[in-house]
Amino acid sequence: MANSRHIAALLGPTLVAMLVAEFPLVQPHLYDSQIPPVVYLSGVLMFVAGLAVVRAHNLWSRNWTVLVTVTGWFLLVLGLVRMFAASQYHQVAAITSSTVFMLLEGVLLLVALIITYQGYRREPK
Repeated sequence: MANSRHIAALLGPTLVAMLVAEFPLVQPHLYDSQIPPVVYLSGVLMFVAGLAVVRAHNLWSRNWTVLVTVTGWFLLVLGLVRMFAASQYHQVAAITSSTVFMLLEGVLLLVALIITYQGYRREPK
């Protein structure tokens, strides 16, 4: 559980900062002008982060720690998609409505807040 809390304490706030910074209400035109090399670079970074999480924390248990594992796999797969389909990803992101982004990022933000809470909450005595 200590390993899960350490990873959650890093992963949670990082995801919260990323998701809030790219939220359509904060930066409404962020995805309008992305170029494929930037999408590719963000994919590489997501892939490396996801791989690091999965290598250090590939636990499938019935508690909050599974969120860390699922998030790691999600980052790994999304990174691969962004790396191998950067042009297509850009095209889809450009035509997707901001409402869809807000719903998806809202769900991801909720997961990130749960992970952050679990990473920083006080241990029960």
